[in-house]
Amino acid sequence: MSELYMLGIEEAAKGLEKGDFSSVELTQAIIDRVHDHDGEIGAYLTFDEEGALAAAKVADEIRSGKSAASPSAASPLLGIPVAIKDLINVRGQPCTCGSKILKGYVSPYDATVIKNLKAAGAVCAGRVNMDEFAMGSSTENSALGRTVNPYDTSRVPGGSSGGSAAAVGGDLAIAALGTDTGGSIRQPASFCNCVGLKPSYGRVSRFGVTAFASSLDQVGPMTKNVTDAALLLQGLAGHDEMDGTTPDIPVPDYAKALEGATLKGVKLGLPKEYFIDGLDPEVKAITDAAVKTCADAGAEIVDVSLPHTEYAMAVYYIVAPAEASANLARFDGVRYGHRSDKSDNVFNLYARSRAEGFGPEVKRRIIMGTYVLSSGYYDAYYGRALKVRTLIRRDFEEVFKKVDALIAPVAPTAAFKIGEVLDPLKMYLNDLFTIPGSLAGNCSVSIPAGFTASANLPVGVQFIADAFCEDKLLRIGKAFEDIVPPVRG
Repeated sequence: MSELYMLGIEEAAKGLEKGDFSSVELTQAIIDRVHDHDGEIGAYLTFDEEGALAAAKVADEIRSGKSAASPSAASPLLGIPVAIKDLINVRGQPCTCGSKILKGYVSPYDATVIKNLKAAGAVCAGRVNMDEFAMGSSTENSALGRTVNPYDTSRVPGGSSGGSAAAVGGDLAIAALGTDTGGSIRQPASFCNCVGLKPSYGRVSRFGVTAFASSLDQVGPMTKNVTDAALLLQGLAGHDEMDGTTPDIPVPDYAKALEGATLKGVKLGLPKEYFIDGLDPEVKAITDAAVKTCADAGAEIVDVSLPHTEYAMAVYYIVAPAEASANLARFDGVRYGHRSDKSDNVFNLYARSRAEGFGPEVKRRIIMGTYVLSSGYYDAYYGRALKVRTLIRRDFEEVFKKVDALIAPVAPTAAFKIGEVLDPLKMYLNDLFTIPGSLAGNCSVSIPAGFTASANLPVGVQFIADAFCEDKLLRIGKAFEDIVPPVRG
């Protein structure tokens, strides 16, 4: 039972179905692994062991027929422990968003994605670290602890879903939920050698997920392979009356879409704007090898252009901070979370509580966002950024008339050393290749593609498809993964 923690969702589900082990044993294997190794990695902030084992016991009773409770014993997520990024509300558990301002807050309700997971029988296994309020690309901005890369503990795991990626990449979780606003699932997945899927905007409900930038945020799976990503997405996706941005459209059978996956006849676009000066030579070499692999497998590689890509970074760092400024106004020291004890009037209560509770990066983005929304600057910055965002979206729409998907790097580099990138502007460049697709609302996935020769660090390749084409995206990803299987350990 000692190696159960190495399983993915599909493998674990098969073992549970055959009776090779129980969900309680599987969950206990994860707990033991966390006890033994998370002191070094720092992926988890909290872990409700008692609650996880109780949920696992219920799953075992359903599977054995001793309980008639939902879900069906056929659910592939039944009894599977899943780690939860610490900005997703789970009833009775902390939800700190990696921030001092929410330290001590306990959620009174479940986010829709958690309701969906519980309905499918999954076990919410623990809460994993993140950059504060999802603002960062290294998880160094967490106010509650340091998370390191399981492949090199001197390096970052990426961010903001660094805890999710480190947990999956370090076999501290069977799978995890992350969130992606500008690259926060895909970049850490690339750094930690796991699959990270950012669904199309609206495919997964955001209700109960603490908002960073409401027009960009999406919850998605972080898993050990593409099949697991399909199974977990199936449990998350769908219309939600509590989230008006989720369209009432059918959700495909993602696992079925993987059957017979092939790259033959697939048209893959190679956007020239993603192969620029500053792209690390080893990352470029791995990406070039992935492109050749696809071509050798029968894919047609088509050179394409996304001409407004050069403006994506500027647009993102106007739109996202502006929305963050509005969303984070609720954290005022009055209703919940940190309250300053050094205040003698209401204004000082607000100001001191926020000054004491928020970290430097969050303050930086609130200031930027407030500025671009202020009187006299709204049209010059925010209004103009929204217009350019439309042009970026149209670029993708035109390209997807010619190709099935795009193939590109995930990040300009492999995982960098802790403390190496101190300049905020340099840190922002980590999302250079992931931000455009986020602004357009497309779906995209990072899939392990190899390791650097110099430091043996994992590197992912990114596939990008049109909005609500996750079935096509996963099919392409599975075909690539079948040729380039992920190397674990």
